Amino acid sequence: MAAIGLAIGGYSILWYKANAGPTLEPDLCPENGATSVTAVLLDVTDPISEITKLDLKREFQRIVSGVGQHGLIEVYLLTDVESKPERTFHGCNPGDGANSDPWTSNPKKIQQRWEQAFNQPLKKIEEQMGEGSGSKQSPIMAGIQRIVIESFSEPKLDGRPKHLVVASDMMEHTPAFSMYKSGADTKVFENSPARDKYRTPLDGVDVKLLFFQRENSASLKNLPEFWATWVSSNHGDFSGIERLTGTM
Repeated sequence: MAAIGLAIGGYSILWYKANAGPTLEPDLCPENGATSVTAVLLDVTDPISEITKLDLKREFQRIVSGVGQHGLIEVYLLTDVESKPERTFHGCNPGDGANSDPWTSNPKKIQQRWEQAFNQPLKKIEEQMGEGSGSKQSPIMAGIQRIVIESFSEPKLDGRPKHLVVASDMMEHTPAFSMYKSGADTKVFENSPARDKYRTPLDGVDVKLLFFQRENSASLKNLPEFWATWVSSNHGDFSGIERLTGTM
């Protein structure tokens, strides 16, 4: 009888462990919300050099590898259509089979799910980076605004870590405000229609910029300060700019 009791107890433990994980939605996110959110905005309004493209791919790999199990990652492409960045990926990291328990799960099946639904689609995005073509405008602020409302404002994500990475030359260029005309001048921006038009609730969002350098960027030496001010004025946490290798 003692042996039977131990067997039943052991089975109960295995059953509990096998069913202890969260229920996943079709996007592989837990039904009670992702544990974190990382959104990446890739500026494809202009082409970039091969060396910059390579550096960007390496940074993208680091971003993806930093998304923990049940963390959500979304990838957007900035186009010249204002407030309409193209979302090319949305999904949570379901975890690979490396740390799964063979007694309570199927590591091979878990690894296959991770490859097909998470790793491979992101690899395809990585391979296509930097394929931009000249565009009429570069609505970076509008793109960020749309992502924040679309990706970070879901009630399920309240209190969860939120990260935004923008890979761009950071040259805002719209009818409301253009750095090609005024430079990275905060005072000009504050007096422009763009100030209120692109006001964005960045509360609780960590913002990092991956900066594509232009050959004539010497005249835009205030660019990092401009964006740091814009992020902080919208109550975001600015974690800095990283200049990518090469020039446009």
